[in-house]
Amino acid sequence: MKLVFGSTAFDPSTPGSHSPGRRPRRKVRTARTVQVLAFASVAALALAACGGSGGGSGSGDKVAVSLITKDSINPFFVAMQKGAKAAAAKNNVDLSIGAGAKDGDEQGQVTLIENAIAKGQKGILITPNGPGVNSAIKKARDAGLYVIALDTPPDPADTVDITFATDNFKAGELIGQWAAKEMGGKPAVIAMLDLFNDKVVSVDYNRDQGFLTGMGIDVKDKAKNGDEAKTGNYSGGTYTIVCNEPTNGAQPDGKTAMERCLAKNPNINLVYSINEPSGTGASEALKAAGKTATIVSVDGGCQGVAEVKSGILNATAQQYPVKMAELGVEAIAKYAKDQTKPSTSPGLDFFDTGQALVTDKPQDGVESITSDEASKICWGTAG
Repeated sequence: MKLVFGSTAFDPSTPGSHSPGRRPRRKVRTARTVQVLAFASVAALALAACGGSGGGSGSGDKVAVSLITKDSINPFFVAMQKGAKAAAAKNNVDLSIGAGAKDGDEQGQVTLIENAIAKGQKGILITPNGPGVNSAIKKARDAGLYVIALDTPPDPADTVDITFATDNFKAGELIGQWAAKEMGGKPAVIAMLDLFNDKVVSVDYNRDQGFLTGMGIDVKDKAKNGDEAKTGNYSGGTYTIVCNEPTNGAQPDGKTAMERCLAKNPNINLVYSINEPSGTGASEALKAAGKTATIVSVDGGCQGVAEVKSGILNATAQQYPVKMAELGVEAIAKYAKDQTKPSTSPGLDFFDTGQALVTDKPQDGVESITSDEASKICWGTAG
């Protein structure tokens, strides 16, 4: 089996291979086709060597870079940090790692950005916690730092130099297409477990709106959660959206959100969750209430894949944070050396690091991989 991340084919048998603004604008829409995604080379422009711990790239100096994740608790970001450390060791990068206190902590990330500027670092890798970090990112770029977003494209996309991320809309669309087939024409009574209700983050609305689009439900503004009609038709029958509840991407909050949804309508039979921890929390609430429902999610981490296999989750869209981190570290190292810049994927304003639907109940017309296949590549690590 071979998956494609950008221009890189991911084969688990090959050593060293791999795999929550406004919605990134698409120029061309392609489905299940391999896109040729390449790093574009620009004319080399030598950098003056900078000595000391400031992150110069001359004569053996390491390139100083900060990785700033949303938090250090979610296994997704733990995996990203691990991947960045490994890539830093290979690319002569002196990596500093920091994170917000929790998902959504914008001020914590702003402080870390300001620290990177003060240290004279060469670049920043960041999974933005929200638009509140944009001005600090601009300040960093004005100071000469090369800033790359991972996982979560900022709004606007050109807030950063480039983003390496899953196509989150596509990931949501995949689980929506699968769910519509899985419902088999039955009325769909849907709980939407989102990320936030107090800030707008691209990963949040892209997954949410992608799921509904995959279900065949008309969405009004693709950059806004909850404005679609609460009742109507999906591609297989009728639907009712019971709730849009925030989970902060956390398991306890996912359980609480699902409890609120069940209080509104105990007949929910389909749950969309922003990520696997929130989906797991929803499963706990359903079990406690003596209910069952089809649960779909996004992340594809090793634990999430195991929960697909055990039936806690029914399908998830796998993404690859280790690949995002590796590409980001490599890109800043190259830029510090000769100002070579990476390019975005054709038709997108970010570099697509890939996604795959994971389920052990495949549906006709919806491409997927099994939980056993996904466990070999969960989050971009082989074996």
